[in-house]
Amino acid sequence: MSRVVLASGNAGKLREFAAMLADAGIELVPQSDFAVTPPPETAVTFIENALIKARHAARETGLAAIADDSGLEVDALDGAPGVHSARYAGAHGDDQENNARLLGELDGVSPERRTARYRAVLVYLREADDPAPIVAEGTWEGRIATAPRGDGGFGYDPLFEMPDGRTAAQLPAEEKNLLSHRGKALSELRRRLDAYRDRADHD
Repeated sequence: MSRVVLASGNAGKLREFAAMLADAGIELVPQSDFAVTPPPETAVTFIENALIKARHAARETGLAAIADDSGLEVDALDGAPGVHSARYAGAHGDDQENNARLLGELDGVSPERRTARYRAVLVYLREADDPAPIVAEGTWEGRIATAPRGDGGFGYDPLFEMPDGRTAAQLPAEEKNLLSHRGKALSELRRRLDAYRDRADHD
C-alpha cells in the first residue's frame, strides 16, 4: 500500500475517496493527520484550486497527494455557486447556511429552470513539483429541490434531486459512489493511475 495524502479534512470526502481507492493499493490519509492547514483557494477554476491544494499538501507532508475541487453549478444562477460552493454563505463548509442561501436565491424559480450539476476535478501529484499531474473530471446532472430531503451525504446533497425524485442525500453510499460526480472522477482517476503504472512497469 502506498500512502497518499488527501488534501482535505472533510470526513465525508475521506470516506468516499477511501472506499473508491482501497483496492488500488492506496492508503489515503487526510492532511489533518499531519496538522496541515488548508491554503487559500484563490483561483477561479476548479482545476487551479485542486492544484493549489494538492501541491500544498504534498509539500507539507512529503507524500504523493490527491486533491479535488468540486462544486454545484446552477443554470438559473449562471453557474453559481461554482468554485464558491463550500463558502457560498460566507463561512467555509457551513452546509446548512449554504443550502439556505441557495434556496433563497432560487425562490420563485420554476422546477424546469432549476437544472444543475455537480462538477468535480481531481488531481494526483507524485510530488509537490510534479510537472505532469494526473487530472480527472466528472459531472452529475440533476435539479435543485424546493426543500431538503434525506440525511446522508454532505454539502448540497439534500437539495440535489435526480430524475427519479430522490435527492443525493437519500442514496445509499454505494449507489451514490456510482452515480456522483466525484465517483465518476475517481473512476477516471483510477483508470489513469492504472495506465500510468502499466507504462512505468514497462519502462
